[in-house]
Amino acid sequence: MMYKLFIKPIFFLFPPETIHHIVFKLIKFFCKIPGIPFLIKKIYTVNDKRLEVKLFGLTFPNRVGLGAGFDKDAKLFDELGYFGFGFIEIGTLTPKAQPGNEQPRMFRLPQDEALINRMGFNNHGVEEAVARLRDRKTNIIIGGNIGKNKMTPNEEAVNDYEKCFEALFDYVDYFAVNVSSPNTPNLRALQDKEPLTKLLLRIKELNEKLSQVQSSKSKAKPILLKIAPDLTNEQLDDIIEIVKETKIDGVIATNTTISRQGLTTDNQQLTTIGVGGLSGKPLTKSSTEVIKYLSDKSNKAFPIIAVGGIHTAEDAIEKLNAGASLVQVYTGFIYEGPGIARKINKGILKTL
Repeated sequence: MMYKLFIKPIFFLFPPETIHHIVFKLIKFFCKIPGIPFLIKKIYTVNDKRLEVKLFGLTFPNRVGLGAGFDKDAKLFDELGYFGFGFIEIGTLTPKAQPGNEQPRMFRLPQDEALINRMGFNNHGVEEAVARLRDRKTNIIIGGNIGKNKMTPNEEAVNDYEKCFEALFDYVDYFAVNVSSPNTPNLRALQDKEPLTKLLLRIKELNEKLSQVQSSKSKAKPILLKIAPDLTNEQLDDIIEIVKETKIDGVIATNTTISRQGLTTDNQQLTTIGVGGLSGKPLTKSSTEVIKYLSDKSNKAFPIIAVGGIHTAEDAIEKLNAGASLVQVYTGFIYEGPGIARKINKGILKTL
């Protein structure tokens, strides 16, 4: 309540990217003060064995994760873990550093409790992230979300994903293969059946190879595919077939949408903002529909991590009932504040 009444109005006076960097620095600073991490954990973490989930050979302390895009460069994963999340997904990371699209490239739609972004995989490159991950101080479960550089043609995209996979292999607990961002030109074309099957088979092959190297500290890593909410049922049928054929471990549903349907934000404002992926409350229904379709049509053949419009415990429970095993928040974290994981976990406990 304090966040929504006092803190969020101040945060929303600043451009989204500006306040994001300010908040990162503040969290980093305060978490260096002895006792503060303990205090944050005490306030925001729900410790209850009933929340634990065993999935992909990992034990998640709870079902609520922080989605990719928030900690792109793996700068704050330890500190963000203090806020009660069961896991953190870093990235999207690319082999080479890239600035992303021109600013401004993130926009708030407060009336719709939504964001539009066209970040364009801005990140400092996978090697910088690896250097920070080597310094990991907590045992928070970390997912590595990987993509391709903007200048890499789709025919050579596999090489970019392989480079990121190899670099991160010893330092993350699972992988998310991102072919669904609307902000990198032609990236979503990689969701087509033939290129996607080829990409995932190559990643699987590399996974087995790296897990057999003696110097490797790791077993084979769970591989998940992150898909768009804008796929047709026929395309979702293809996704089910691809998961079955490539034997990857699961799906993350869904990324941001290019749709602007059902928004209450003024059309003129939307025109001024322009292109980009929409996240937040307007995505709740379509994301749940994708999850339910995949779960029902595949007869629950693979785990699904739900992301898209999760702002409350009710939203999360709806996703779990639709067939998801875990949930992730991003826009909900910005609109609801640091207590979101605690609220969702408390809500889940009431259903057990």
